[in-house]
Amino acid sequence: MSILMVAGVDDVVLNFSPTGLQILNGILAIVMFSIAIDLKVADFKRLFTAPKPLITGIISQFLLLPALTFCMILVVAPQPSIALGLMLVAACPGGNVSNFMTHRAKGNVALSVSMTAFATVGAILLTPFNIAFWGSLYEPTREILRATSIDPVSVAITVGLMLVLPLCLGVALNARRPDITARIRVPMQYLSMGIFVAFIVIALGANWSLFLQYAGVVAGLVLVHNALALIGGYSIATIAGLSAFDRRAVTIETGIQNSGLGLILIFGFFSGLGGMAVVAAFWGIWHLLSGITVAMLFARRDLVPA
Repeated sequence: MSILMVAGVDDVVLNFSPTGLQILNGILAIVMFSIAIDLKVADFKRLFTAPKPLITGIISQFLLLPALTFCMILVVAPQPSIALGLMLVAACPGGNVSNFMTHRAKGNVALSVSMTAFATVGAILLTPFNIAFWGSLYEPTREILRATSIDPVSVAITVGLMLVLPLCLGVALNARRPDITARIRVPMQYLSMGIFVAFIVIALGANWSLFLQYAGVVAGLVLVHNALALIGGYSIATIAGLSAFDRRAVTIETGIQNSGLGLILIFGFFSGLGGMAVVAAFWGIWHLLSGITVAMLFARRDLVPA
């Protein structure tokens, strides 16, 4: 029996209209495009010549974090929808704001942006795989997966349209018309993040009473989960022998998850299941606070690229 029981959390469905979901899809695509116009093909070529930091980061995000999440769930035994929410967040690629936080941490921003890009592309296969794999290993979440009959192909298409397509368009525009991207880069980044934050606030406002009712039970879990992500990212980067400059990028990239994508998948494929949605929403708030705190701690030590 779960040691964290909240009556009805597995049966709660948050209020989120199909129109709202389409708007969120569009916003997430705009956010990804605003980051992609900062990328060049040369950025990817450099990483292929020295791929160790990138490979370490991808392993940290898509292998280590889901495994740590599963171990945490076995120990804590939260209710099924909360457990699956934690698994889903761990299966998502890094969040876009990680690039800004890596800059604030005086870490390797080029690595951070490239990790976001590669993780986004990899998420087409790895996000649905991790949800299905880890979710099926835990009996309570396996029942939810059976009930929803989630289609990995549909998840892959959703990730591709929202993240990979705008990524490709942004890189292509930067390659062909750098004069345009130079003018719109900063305004687009501020505008996209502003719209995204505003939309999440409005969506939470429509479900505020439910969010307050159930946020308490997930708050502690999210804090521990996020701490595991940050510590795990730092540890694997240290074990891999990465420089402190690269280690900062891997740490923050692992600890900042794309909870916006998580919400879209929850509302699109799990009908807004309450425990999952509250986990993703609380993650979206908390990782901003923890990320900027970690960035400020890193920034106290001035570093130069190795």
